[in-house]
Amino acid sequence: MRAALLLSALLGAAVPAAAQTVVMSREPQAVAVTLYRDPARGDGPMDAKWPRGYALVTETRTVHLPAGRFVLRFEGVAEGMMPETAIVTGLPKAVDEKNRDARLLSPASLVNAYLKRRVTIRRIDRATGKVTTGEAVIEAGPGQGVVLTTADGVEALGCSGLPEAVTYPGVPADLSAKPVLSVVADSARETMVTVQLSYLSQGFDWSAHYVATVAEDGETVDLFAWLTVANGGSQGFADAHTQAVAGRLNKERNVAPPGPSLPALRLQCWPMDVTSTHPRFDRPVSPASEMIEAQDIGGFADKNVAQRLNRVSGLVLAAPAPPPMIAQQEELGDLKLYRVPERVNIAAMAQKQVAMIDRKKVRFEPVYTASFFGPASSTPTARVLRADNREGKGLGLPLPAGGVALFQDRAGKPLLLGEATLADRAVGDEVELAVGPSVDVRYLIVARPVSSDRAPYHVEVSNARPKPVTFELTLPMRLASPHAGLVERKGQKAWRVTVPANGRAEFDFAVPRK
Repeated sequence: MRAALLLSALLGAAVPAAAQTVVMSREPQAVAVTLYRDPARGDGPMDAKWPRGYALVTETRTVHLPAGRFVLRFEGVAEGMMPETAIVTGLPKAVDEKNRDARLLSPASLVNAYLKRRVTIRRIDRATGKVTTGEAVIEAGPGQGVVLTTADGVEALGCSGLPEAVTYPGVPADLSAKPVLSVVADSARETMVTVQLSYLSQGFDWSAHYVATVAEDGETVDLFAWLTVANGGSQGFADAHTQAVAGRLNKERNVAPPGPSLPALRLQCWPMDVTSTHPRFDRPVSPASEMIEAQDIGGFADKNVAQRLNRVSGLVLAAPAPPPMIAQQEELGDLKLYRVPERVNIAAMAQKQVAMIDRKKVRFEPVYTASFFGPASSTPTARVLRADNREGKGLGLPLPAGGVALFQDRAGKPLLLGEATLADRAVGDEVELAVGPSVDVRYLIVARPVSSDRAPYHVEVSNARPKPVTFELTLPMRLASPHAGLVERKGQKAWRVTVPANGRAEFDFAVPRK
């Protein structure tokens, strides 16, 4: 009796568990993408080729579930998905297990899947020049090349000197052409459900790109801004509800995303070519070829200028006609949310631009500035456009950080004045746009004979323009005596004066020697 019970127990333990049914969800029926800026780049430009921000992706999918235990595979999730953040709702029971499947379909993964298995090799016969096919067994690969056993012996793939390729009888079930997240769960009965998958993903970013056009009279500025979205992953999102969050978030360090499970397939052979053609790999680049390359960049002959304009102004050299679709600003706690009112495609390895701000006739004051650091010969001043971010001045809205392309309207056509960078500015803040140096408004600082307790200086500013200008000299130090003509600016004293047209202004001050 004991022997029979023991045998029964052993047989019961050997019975395998029921196979889990695999349910494939190929693509979502709806998707929403909320983008967050790279928290480490501050006010600098984003790197569109290597975006370091992130996004909250929410996908809605309808799936048919079997009764019992199943594996639900979400195909087509973002490449930079952080699986520890994934939340699945809408299933009959809670999720028991989550897996980020990193085995993607590639030449290397196919070679690895068919190690020690038969494949078909297509090649050109050296004697007849005809395409032939034959069987081969993959003995080694994919690292450092692929070794095959054929009817002719052992050889390396791609080393015959003639075109050849391997074909496979099928794609293994555990390989996917797109990134996959799988979950394990149970259902009491067969049913159709609508589930939502939400997760954070790296490899996204967004930035504002401004186009500021100064009116011909120089009194007002038309301010236009693009919301530029960058997707650095290989997975795109079609017809996505898109929104972007502006502001500073507390973001902890991300877990490093999993790397590729296999190296890229590189077929290495020697010799790769005949020795007479090898020097062509080391030939120097001629000026003519550089000019062709420069002309290919947006039509600019100057390659550096083209790259600089692309980086700062986001491929935008002027504001378009009033666009039919502008992102709508909403409040999100202390942050700002910009919602795109229509669905848009966020393509893989690409950028998308949507209008976000369009304000006409914003009142900016041109100011010519300098800072005192000691004696200075005749020096150009720095011209800035300054405005209060208030509704009465034509603004009165949050301004996310981004690059600014400054233009001057001349006879109805915009001419580039310069480029600037705008930091995040809230309503009520002061907004400054640096235009560049001005050779028409210059200043001179001369040191006068010093005494035992003070070092006097003389400042002279000249204006060669046909209109009066405002000049402002910041004095970032303690003065030897108070001056009634100074103003307080950002916690520092400053000399502010109106310099007449084709005229000059003078100022004397002293700093203590101790």
